[in-house]
Amino acid sequence: MPHVVTDNCTACRYTECVALCPVDCFHAADDRLYIDPDACIDCAACVPVCPVKAIVDAFDLDGGADELITLNRERSRELPVIEEKTAPLPTAEARRQALNL
Repeated sequence: MPHVVTDNCTACRYTECVALCPVDCFHAADDRLYIDPDACIDCAACVPVCPVKAIVDAFDLDGGADELITLNRERSRELPVIEEKTAPLPTAEARRQALNL
């Protein structure tokens, strides 16, 4: 199963993951990132660098994996690929603290 970006990314949009992705499968919205599950090669390089633990293997989700895969797929088709690290959103640190991470 592919890796997906969860709601933990909302209001953060840290992009450390983007810099490590060998296949450019991340897509950026104004408030978060999404992974194209069809492009993701499941290398997991992005997982440990996410400061808000927003990237998970869909296999590891207790429930809702299909919905998250579909959401990531649909949003990826609508949004541009992001290939380089950018500054996180101004709300990122507060969001990280709210998530207790």
